[in-house]
Amino acid sequence: MKKIVRAVVALVAAMTVLCGCGAGTADTTEVRVGSLKGPTSIGIIRMMHEQENNNYTFTMETQADVILSSVVSGELDIALIPANVASVLYNKTKGGISVIDINTLGVLYMVSGDNSISSLADLEGRTVYTTGAGSTPEYVLRYLLAQNGLTDKVGIEFKSEATEVAAVLAKDTSAVGMLPQPFVTAALSKNEALKIVLDMTDEWNKLGNGSKLITGVTVVRNDFLKEHPAAVEAFVKDHKSDAEFVNSDVETASEYVAEAGIIEKAPVAAKAIPYCNIVCISGADAKESLSGYLAALYEQDPSSVGGSLPADDFYADIK
Repeated sequence: MKKIVRAVVALVAAMTVLCGCGAGTADTTEVRVGSLKGPTSIGIIRMMHEQENNNYTFTMETQADVILSSVVSGELDIALIPANVASVLYNKTKGGISVIDINTLGVLYMVSGDNSISSLADLEGRTVYTTGAGSTPEYVLRYLLAQNGLTDKVGIEFKSEATEVAAVLAKDTSAVGMLPQPFVTAALSKNEALKIVLDMTDEWNKLGNGSKLITGVTVVRNDFLKEHPAAVEAFVKDHKSDAEFVNSDVETASEYVAEAGIIEKAPVAAKAIPYCNIVCISGADAKESLSGYLAALYEQDPSSVGGSLPADDFYADIK
């Protein structure tokens, strides 16, 4: 009997070695992750805070172009980028990347000290100061203006950074600026005369076309996905956990956000997080929401999504 037991133990050990480390064990490959300074980084803040204890290496940038070039060169494996930019990158790389989740929904808000603004129609004849030329903010704003018959009736002046828009609003509180969170909360905390006058997510939902306003998505290089599917699946799982953490433990998350330099002060971060619409939506739900959003942008301006809508392989089926 002892010989039989020893034989069985030896067989199990041999099978374990042949299978790597056993079924269900995650790939321990280093995963290089890039994100933008803002809500997308807030959504993975716990992973960033604890990176000494995980397999992730994080890079945070202020400009999407830097992240994109690093993905194309193979210096990054996973990146959190604007939704429409992901489509552009897919077309430029001829299907070299795919989306593994949606990380943020609408984070854009109109800010002003003018109490007369309560609808997009109230912007007629005025100028909106904003950032994001050639990216999500511009395309969202132009699409909503077009859908409300306001094309050529509202001026748009682009600034390079959100702080420049905030400076305009600080100088003239009657001016109108469109900012993303957490910069909205930061601007409001420094000037009591300012307030949120329009939520662009609400304005999008009023269109009733079935699509969702999406700010950011997470993409992966397909070469990396093919080589390390378990590592990518593990990242999405950790991303879901982080999104839940940020939304449920705002106080701790805000401390991590301030420590990372995303927002200077934790109390401001704590006020901003509930307005950042941080999520982690993957699988079929991600495909349905994102494809509708991209189709809406394509209808307005095909170049906003890279000239053509992505094929089905753009949406990685990771749950």
